[in-house]
Amino acid sequence: MATNVGGIDRVIRAVVGIALIAYAILNWPGANWMVPAAAVVGVIVLLTALFGFCPAYLPFGIKTCKTK
Repeated sequence: MATNVGGIDRVIRAVVGIALIAYAILNWPGANWMVPAAAVVGVIVLLTALFGFCPAYLPFGIKTCKTK
């Protein structure tokens, strides 16, 4: 599994993922569907930042990291 997410992209993904997870934690007893959805999306975005790999980039051939 090759890295296809670059430095700035990873930082933005990490910040957004943490923000979504924090939103879900702070509003967990919420009555609407957005709270669990935010938690799931936040975890996925944070994992793509941590591993440096985004499967959604594969079909389009996108790489935001520097090539060697």
